[in-house]
Amino acid sequence: MTELAITLQAFFTDRLIRERHASPCTVAAYRDTWRLLLGFCAKRTGKSPSALDFTDFDISLVCAFLDHLERERKNSVRTRNARLAAIHSLFRYAALRHPEHAATIARVLAILPKRFERAIVTFLTEVEVQALLAAPDRTLWSGRRDYAMLLVAVQTGLRISEMIGLLRTDVHLGAGAHVACQGKGRKDRITPLTVPVVNVLRVWLAEREANPAARLFPTRTGTPLSRDAIERRITLHAAKASTACATLANKNVTFHVLRHTAAMRLLEAGVDPTIIALWLGHEHVDTTTIYLHAHLGIKEQALARARMPNANPGRYRPSDPLLTFLESL
Repeated sequence: MTELAITLQAFFTDRLIRERHASPCTVAAYRDTWRLLLGFCAKRTGKSPSALDFTDFDISLVCAFLDHLERERKNSVRTRNARLAAIHSLFRYAALRHPEHAATIARVLAILPKRFERAIVTFLTEVEVQALLAAPDRTLWSGRRDYAMLLVAVQTGLRISEMIGLLRTDVHLGAGAHVACQGKGRKDRITPLTVPVVNVLRVWLAEREANPAARLFPTRTGTPLSRDAIERRITLHAAKASTACATLANKNVTFHVLRHTAAMRLLEAGVDPTIIALWLGHEHVDTTTIYLHAHLGIKEQALARARMPNANPGRYRPSDPLLTFLESL
């Protein structure tokens, strides 16, 4: 095998798994990136993936791959940047092991992530939340499961991966009721549960199997729900709820929108953003400021408390035609 193939295998087995103890999600994301990149380069060069070497990965080829992700695979800029980060990680690992390819490696590492517009986060109002919770048919087993899952999502703000991984033993319904999970970066955290959620979960657990290691929200066969399955169920319920709440028809309701909704409910209740960051498992408090930007009501309250200068409307009179033209450009 080539030096690249040997280095790539060592990168996954030694660096990611043994040294960094990377999570399965991280390993899978890096794996998918390199499968796509190797397949793309194999088509461009006519070589098999195992025959590719560092000399084949010049900056023009890597940039062409990144453009391919956006134009042909229709990936977002965020996804493009995540793929680039995985490529950079391998090349940084290879830099000290293959100094003879330092020039090629340096040029690839010099590729910058692309800047992108940060959209205002989408969240559900209280009326929309109630309409969504009323959508599942609770006469059916799947409806009762979806109702409990949606309720937990809106109250706790768990990530979809955290929700999928919940076991019966992660739910504590006694004094100080809470749900425990292992979040992003394998950080453990606990999130308190309100009395209505506790009551719903107690009823849901009563009809579930007694195995403590069983998933909290499984499929009918007991296997974990997939991300796609959860998103499909949410889309189904949101479409049904839109008949009772018309504003839902204009929103793309996803599981992450429910996470944003939980954050907004805490913000509206006057909870400090630092506490919200701990609640959601954000590594940096700055991440939580996106909710301050999105909530117009908080800005209006701040405006009402602030003393604004008096302004005279007046009438604009241009000073000079040529300067007016230049200012209009």
